[in-house]
Amino acid sequence: MRTRFAPSPTGQLHVGGLRTALYAWALARGAGGGFVLRLEDTDLARSSDAAADAILADLRWAGLDWDNDGDVPKQSERLDLYNAAVDKLLADGRAYEDGDAVRFRFGFDVTFDDAVYGTIETPASNCEDFIIRKGEAGGRMPTFHLAVVVDDHDMGITHVLRGQEHLSNTPKHAALCDALGYPRPTWAHTPSIMNPGGSKMSKRDKAKAARKAAKELNLTAVPGVDGGALAGFIDGKTDDAGITTDIARHLNLDLPEIEVSDFQHAGYLAPVLCNYLALLGWNPGDDVEHFDLDFLKEHFGLDRCNRSPATFDREKLAAFNQDAILKMPADQWARRLREHWALQHPDALARLGNHFDTFAAAYHERSRTLSDPLRVGRFFFEAPTENDFPAKAVKKNLRRNEGEGLTVLRDLRGRLADAAWDAEALLALLETVVTERGLKNLGAVAQPLRCALAGNPATPEIGPTLEILGRDETLARIDRCLAWFGADS
Repeated sequence: MRTRFAPSPTGQLHVGGLRTALYAWALARGAGGGFVLRLEDTDLARSSDAAADAILADLRWAGLDWDNDGDVPKQSERLDLYNAAVDKLLADGRAYEDGDAVRFRFGFDVTFDDAVYGTIETPASNCEDFIIRKGEAGGRMPTFHLAVVVDDHDMGITHVLRGQEHLSNTPKHAALCDALGYPRPTWAHTPSIMNPGGSKMSKRDKAKAARKAAKELNLTAVPGVDGGALAGFIDGKTDDAGITTDIARHLNLDLPEIEVSDFQHAGYLAPVLCNYLALLGWNPGDDVEHFDLDFLKEHFGLDRCNRSPATFDREKLAAFNQDAILKMPADQWARRLREHWALQHPDALARLGNHFDTFAAAYHERSRTLSDPLRVGRFFFEAPTENDFPAKAVKKNLRRNEGEGLTVLRDLRGRLADAAWDAEALLALLETVVTERGLKNLGAVAQPLRCALAGNPATPEIGPTLEILGRDETLARIDRCLAWFGADS
């Protein structure tokens, strides 16, 4: 058995592409067969080496290996093979020149067997002649249909796994195989991955989200974006990825994760993403949901692939990821978090300095992804402004009982200025204040303090929170809180 994954290096790797690669890899490896890569770059205008490198990096991040590492062929370098196939088809009368292009002579019934969808019959009425080599304007490049058939034969591919959207292309490929005298590979088409609303999960989803936000806010200008280009984007004339990113950055907008790199940046663990993707179209049986690549390699089979479209549920993926994080020992969690932040959030990592492990411990049980601590704990890096304090939190934690919380803050401010600055000593100090003031519990002191530090009372344990923020920042935030809300107490 020999399978392949053949992405087009025209952009980032879609998670649907990663699922295809996972299935092809698992099928071959489980059978002791070969798994290879190739790059389908006949669209020269849109293909790039940078995109190719990024795709290979994403596959490595996911944990996949391939037999031809270091020697991944590009279609643009295999034109002699395609031209020889075209010449044979022309000589045999199976193709003809149409202007400066070449068309395959079709127009007959085709039947093929698909390992997932069964026998597919296509009548001649649906089999029109199609171009197999473009004309001068297209660089005389082979079309996808010809190149994929020639490549799969030349590379000894026995099983072709790809998305359901290619099912309609397969009659053409079956006919080409027969005309060229190639044995047909086993085709297996996997169900499409859909959004919860029923639309197909597409790279365009990010542009749609940015466009929707721009329209709702009547956005007319974005730094660095030409006004005409922005207007065209908002009107739906283009889905330009650069404008999408610029709008998201300008509006601080979270775009939906679509490409593998999106999930990597968001802090999902590679084994978890692979585990979840494998379940979108395949059922391992026995109510098994959590597994690794070794399990997938051992158990994957086309007989348990589904025909119905699969829904991508981000909440379920996040739950999977949180389960994996909670199972990590504390030292492993801190190490993985540090590695992720070194790549994705280096400034925040530097800001924490020697307090990083304390910060990691504080957010171990609160995080669904490796980037969650930055989002949830943003107050550690950005001090709250006066407008960040919810009125309800101010009333409850600062001004209730004739400003009891503000009075506590004034008392604490002086004591904290001279305190030993570590979590245990700081907690002991707060407990002393509780006792001296005859308060009910630690919360009567900790909640006003949390509110002053973060703008709301939702922070990790107060001792580590103070230690991480440091003395100077803690005192400065208390001072600002008292200035903003103390006058009316």
